[in-house]
Amino acid sequence: MNAPLLDVRNVTMRFGGIVANRNVSFSVARGSVTALIGPNGAGKTTMFNCITGFYRASEGQILLNGPAAQQDIGTLITRPVTGGSHLVTRAGIARTFQNIRLFKEMSVVENLLVAQHLVTANNLVSGVFRTPAFRRAEREAVDRAYHWLGEMNLIDDANRLAGELPYGRQRRLEIARAMCTGPRLICLDEPAAGLNPSETHELSEVIQRLCKQHGQTVLVIEHDMGLVMRISDHVVVLDHGEVISDGRPEHVANDPAVIAAYLGVSEEEVEA
Repeated sequence: MNAPLLDVRNVTMRFGGIVANRNVSFSVARGSVTALIGPNGAGKTTMFNCITGFYRASEGQILLNGPAAQQDIGTLITRPVTGGSHLVTRAGIARTFQNIRLFKEMSVVENLLVAQHLVTANNLVSGVFRTPAFRRAEREAVDRAYHWLGEMNLIDDANRLAGELPYGRQRRLEIARAMCTGPRLICLDEPAAGLNPSETHELSEVIQRLCKQHGQTVLVIEHDMGLVMRISDHVVVLDHGEVISDGRPEHVANDPAVIAAYLGVSEEEVEA
């Protein structure tokens, strides 16, 4: 495996007296697909929200390893939800959501341009006077948007309203929008939810292409075990907020602790 891009170290997340994650540690290698799986209520989404800045972990560290030095994302996220999320975006993390969050009354290409506002609108004066640098940034944003529409097979839909797209294409549009931010790590929350088998197969090809052709690092939460085993280089399993297995897909698939967690029985019953 390549050197890790993301290190989650002994992270605990509490909500009052409820412990959603306890002492969670795992790493995500550069250019790989890591899947975070587990039964309902295992703490997967809470961990995602800690990594992507929606929550600040109660304990532990979340480290994003940059070209020069580590950035402690856990330290960066010191503001409420919105501020923390923006800090994480600047650090190079993007995400999609289980419930699609597109601007449905805007066109497909406009959704991708809005995603790049931190690049094109970072200087109010240059925007007002439309300086050469601002116009160049606008052109680059359009080029980047059409590039990712092409990668997601959505070019023909560029001028359609996002809300008019079939569900599977909306999923791909959300991934394209995340990619337009130039992330080092993209976090996909239940990307196959609501997809039919054909759309799921197409999604698996998209995710594999992101890694193999673009060197993208992907962290995914997913319940579709067929998809997980097909696309993942590394699988981390949570149960009751704790890591119970961590390794290659084939190792995890045969781990008695994982089988017991999904079946709701004891390890001893699995091994019997």
